[in-house]
Amino acid sequence: MPVFFKSLLFPSNDAVKFAVKGLLAMTLSLYVAMYFNLERPYWALIGAVFLQIRPESGLVIEKGIYQIIGTLVGGIFGIFILENFFAEPLIAMTCLALWLGINSALSALVRRVNLIYAFAMAGMTASLVVLLVMVQPEKVSSAYIFGIAQARISEIIVGVVCAALVSTLIWPIKVSSVLRSNAQNSINQTLEYLAIELDPNSSHEHRHQTIDGILESLSALNDDSTAVNYEGPHGPGRSRASNLLSNKTLSILAMIQIFGRLQRNHPELISASLRIMIDDMYQSFHAIASATNFSDSYELVKALRRRQNQYANEANGESPLGQRLFKIALELSTELIVILKSYDSLTSERQPQLNALRIKPHHDPLVGLTTGLRSTVMFAVGATLWLGTGSSAVLMIMILPVVFSIMMARFPMMILTVVLRRILVGVVVATLLAVFYALPLLAQSSGDFELLILILAPPYFCGLLCLANRPTLPYGLGILIPFTIFVMPSSGMEQAFKIDYTISNGLAIFVGITILYWLFKLITGPSLTLMMHRLIKNTYRDLIDLPYHPRADQWFNARMGDRLLRIASYEKGIKSTRYLTDLALTGLNLGHVSLHLKSMMKTYFGGLMDNELDQLQKALAQAFLDCYRGQSPDAFKIAAKQFLQQLPRGRLAAEDMELIQGSFERLSMSLERSARMIASEQSPSEQPA
Repeated sequence: MPVFFKSLLFPSNDAVKFAVKGLLAMTLSLYVAMYFNLERPYWALIGAVFLQIRPESGLVIEKGIYQIIGTLVGGIFGIFILENFFAEPLIAMTCLALWLGINSALSALVRRVNLIYAFAMAGMTASLVVLLVMVQPEKVSSAYIFGIAQARISEIIVGVVCAALVSTLIWPIKVSSVLRSNAQNSINQTLEYLAIELDPNSSHEHRHQTIDGILESLSALNDDSTAVNYEGPHGPGRSRASNLLSNKTLSILAMIQIFGRLQRNHPELISASLRIMIDDMYQSFHAIASATNFSDSYELVKALRRRQNQYANEANGESPLGQRLFKIALELSTELIVILKSYDSLTSERQPQLNALRIKPHHDPLVGLTTGLRSTVMFAVGATLWLGTGSSAVLMIMILPVVFSIMMARFPMMILTVVLRRILVGVVVATLLAVFYALPLLAQSSGDFELLILILAPPYFCGLLCLANRPTLPYGLGILIPFTIFVMPSSGMEQAFKIDYTISNGLAIFVGITILYWLFKLITGPSLTLMMHRLIKNTYRDLIDLPYHPRADQWFNARMGDRLLRIASYEKGIKSTRYLTDLALTGLNLGHVSLHLKSMMKTYFGGLMDNELDQLQKALAQAFLDCYRGQSPDAFKIAAKQFLQQLPRGRLAAEDMELIQGSFERLSMSLERSARMIASEQSPSEQPA
């Protein structure tokens, strides 16, 4: 509550601007809806409220488009249900419950928040069309059904369009500026992590805290990368730049661990020349992170790469492992140059020449099934109460809580508990504002639009101030949407005298959200251990399939980005150690090493070694899975030995032969370490390195 009062009494300048813009959007949407004599103009207000949650222009436009698509699809499905099953309420409610479950399940399989809104609007619009018709069965006809659907769709679209116009024209905030901020944060965290990995005295906890931050920044960058397409001619280029930055950052994470793990676990294998280069990299990463502009950072990375080339050329008698490490260091610097160029494309009008695949969300049918079941049960509870009592107030249990169940399904339980509690507080505040402030004043007003806005502006402004800050956002949702439903601003305002109606609706919404809270508690979905197992198995399958995909390195990075974030999040919830996150990062590196080997074999032998490469790839994937089970990666050791024996002699340069041997040696050490740590995880004598 202290943060709630602070947001109201001591708002920042940005929060005040946000609230003013939101109030203008809601006022405009209400005016347009009333001007066109739409039946329930307050739904235009609700459509405008949803677009205020992220006020950046590109995000608002994208969200608006998705909301319109979801609204149209939901309206059409609502008409379909009414035309076919109006005379059978039980069948109609069953169809609607299944529709909500399907949309909820699909929303759980995507990461983009705006796409989740599309599924939420498809469910909400269908519910509105069906339920508002069925409460007045005496009026039903084909024309009436179509009119109801048209009105609901029109009202929501009016709110969306008005909110998008205000967001674009008044104090516009660009999503490109958010992308730049997230990209800068991601690069700084990555440079910090590069230095930490090269510091032999760094702690296991510090390394994983930094990796968690990098993955979260990349996720935020990836989520917003599509919305920047709507911000002018440079938008598509900036979207490509952010995708490239995310993809290459994952490649760097895969490479740098090689040096860090070797230092911590096998320092005796580091030669004097390698030590000089690693120390130089450590100092250079600190210097690059401290640079204040792109030009300085870029020149520092190029200078580092020149020195790395020199170190490699001057190293005499280096072991196969050492030669491979020099190559990896050069590749790392090259990728860092690409990352900096991508960031420059985000901050300038330069268009990137390269493109990369976006990070793909991890699709798990079990999560979708759980989310869909929860929304279906939530609706079924409300439908059962409505069919049994006939109370119109019960309709609120069947609409808002179901929408919230779709929008909040991706939240962790700890955060979800706080969010739902704050929404409930907002509902109580909205009820009090409606009963003791808005409705009494509206009952005495003349019904003029100007007076209506003057009366409603203070509650809406307070709700928008809460909506402007992430900690108080649930309070804002709990105030704005229920308050609009309680007051139902329109031309006539006959409901201004229905205090009992408002209290009944308030109680229904409160009860519905409380039921939703307990449904989240009861229908929790797959356990974290099971989810972790499925993520590891999917990585195993991707390692097997990796060689058969075009742009395989980008494909693998795109699939591993969200997966790494989930593995890190799940492991934090079930274990104090982070060995499985280490294994997942090893898996990321395995993919890159296998692709490098395939490219080398293609150069020397064409398709001659394809069968041997396939066998080696399967053994590598199996070794990854064996490590997860705490078993020694014997399959890879045997396959690697056989592969070296099968290489045609005399056609492969001695240096490349040594590089292959060095790669196999390093991979064996990494896999052995992971297997040993996972197998002995319960032993206090084993400490993470």
